[in-house]
Amino acid sequence: MKKIVFTLFIFTTIMAISCKNDNKPSQNEENIIEFKILDENIDEAIQKIKEKNTDKEKFRIEKGVRQVAALWQQNDGDATEFINFCVDNFISDPEELKVAFDKLERNFEILFGHYNKISVELMEPLHLDMGEIGFIDNVMGAYSPSAHLTEDLFENKLAFYVALNFPAYSLSEKTKNADTWSRLDWAYARMGDLFISRIPAVLYQKEAEALTNADTYIADYNIYMGNLVNSEQKTFFPKDMKLITHWGLRDELKANYNMDNGFEKQKMIYNVMLRIINQEIPQEVINKNEFTWDPIANKIYKDGKEASFTSEPFTRYEYMLYNFKALSAMDKYNPVYPTFIERAYDEGMELSREEVEKLFVNFISSPEIKDLAKLIEKRLGRSLQPYDIWYNGFKSGTNINEEELDQITRRKYPNTSAFEKDIARILIDLGWTRDKANYIANKISVDPARGAGHAWGAQMKGDQAHLRTRIGSKGMDYKGYNIAIHELGHNVEQTITLYDIDYYMLNGVPNTAFTEAVAFLFQSKDLKLLGKEANSRNEESEALAALDNCWSAFEIMGVSLVDMYVWQWLYENPDANPKELKEAVVKIATDVWNKYYYPVMGIKDSPILAIYSHSITSPLYLANYPVGHLIEFQVEQYIKDKNFAEEITRVLLQGRIIPQAWMKGAVGTGISGQPTLEAVKKALKIVS
Repeated sequence: MKKIVFTLFIFTTIMAISCKNDNKPSQNEENIIEFKILDENIDEAIQKIKEKNTDKEKFRIEKGVRQVAALWQQNDGDATEFINFCVDNFISDPEELKVAFDKLERNFEILFGHYNKISVELMEPLHLDMGEIGFIDNVMGAYSPSAHLTEDLFENKLAFYVALNFPAYSLSEKTKNADTWSRLDWAYARMGDLFISRIPAVLYQKEAEALTNADTYIADYNIYMGNLVNSEQKTFFPKDMKLITHWGLRDELKANYNMDNGFEKQKMIYNVMLRIINQEIPQEVINKNEFTWDPIANKIYKDGKEASFTSEPFTRYEYMLYNFKALSAMDKYNPVYPTFIERAYDEGMELSREEVEKLFVNFISSPEIKDLAKLIEKRLGRSLQPYDIWYNGFKSGTNINEEELDQITRRKYPNTSAFEKDIARILIDLGWTRDKANYIANKISVDPARGAGHAWGAQMKGDQAHLRTRIGSKGMDYKGYNIAIHELGHNVEQTITLYDIDYYMLNGVPNTAFTEAVAFLFQSKDLKLLGKEANSRNEESEALAALDNCWSAFEIMGVSLVDMYVWQWLYENPDANPKELKEAVVKIATDVWNKYYYPVMGIKDSPILAIYSHSITSPLYLANYPVGHLIEFQVEQYIKDKNFAEEITRVLLQGRIIPQAWMKGAVGTGISGQPTLEAVKKALKIVS
């Protein structure tokens, strides 16, 4: 489930939500690009610091001075001022360095925490069900006074102070030091990560505008399912069913296995998705219910008579282009990670794009996937269809009628307040003590979401995390409950790693794949928390869990590869128009399908892997989900015979160290798809 990412990289994310601000002049970009501190000035600064402090801190001195030089601009002062700043402000004494670190941590928590709180509240009209969105809502939702924070911290030279005294380490350097670094060393390294680029505030504003507008576009992209008809004008969905793309459509498709008219409904939903991808969908049926629509024939009707329509004019791809333009504009100000692709993988995930691609390709090409597909085909009693990438028949308890589950969840949770009041009980059932459950629950607020829902964490102690969930007029249905439990997992992680972590700079987890993994672990307990799953596990239930995890990873890995390849295409074709981008996306999605999914599914030329709304609202976020599935499985297998709450707390309190070090501390090994595939081999001998 899409989430607001405020636990991955505190400073960058706060900046990413920054938006239109005052009329403060922006930096002169020409000076930023052309001005450079000379090597002879760097050498002089290094030598003077060594003479003043001895060279026992040689590594920190050299790295710190070079980092400052890379960020220094003409308006910061001449070469003499650069040298004097470095000599006067380098800290060699470890005790003095710790005092400086403590002060910086305190001040950053104040800044990041309050800016985050402002953004949460300003964006409420966009994220919550607070009526029709108007001009004021869009403008204020796209506003934050933090837009100039980076610029201000460079102007008052605090950013240089941090860069000088707390070196930024590359991923390879962090990996090399992971076994020997103390917790304080890790916290110092994360402090060093704060200032590795210097992006003008105006570009943060443009980024936030693009992402906010894309999120608003998707949040109001609903399909009235009761208005879908077949060639005989027959409808199969409840009149009041309104589903958001893609999440609602996908979840309804998944819910219709073994249901009355399930196959017909799934074909309808699949064709709705295809019309969206190809931008053949009538504008008249997007978030409107004035016409009935046959998505297979792509015809609309008014009072039973066919009517003319206008297809959506490549709007979906316009928003993708807006995101690309805004994010790629920052490239020249990022000497360490000069493309958004590198910033998303190397910096954000701390796993390289090549590493992630290899992990995914090896997994989806494995023979176990084909064997698993054969089992699904056997269980369905028909040939596989492209949308069977969302087959969910391995979930424990899928024999329970969803209507029964809807009745239970609607009765328990008629509104957000009821769910909020039940959080402590949920946490107690998962193994937390009553005191600790109340401690965590009191730090989470549940709000009515306008869109599919998300989790938005606090960034300072004393503030609350927000669980946004969509609840209909009849109460929370089972699908909404399932998503809410997922988002609760995010909130619990956000809360523990903020309030209980040893250093604020280690707040969070290595990357969003890990926070997704924690959320998946919570989500897998949803039926148990409703009293519909036996507490004891058996061989078959564990086999089903392995098959379900594997198939879920298989599906989202293909979607992630499409996202990855689309961004590579964008960098190769930066002047493309929306129509050209649409054609490229469809081709890339079809190519990935034909190479990796056709051999498994038996049907060629489907572009269905391009349907995910994340590609519009959260560029290059998707890879975190399949990595999260693999992490989830490894962690779940490790803790299955242990206390859930104790183990979750233990692994979370490692904080935001690098992914492979976190996994080694959590389960003893690095991230891998092999444990899942090995479990699938065993499971296929048990499940029929």
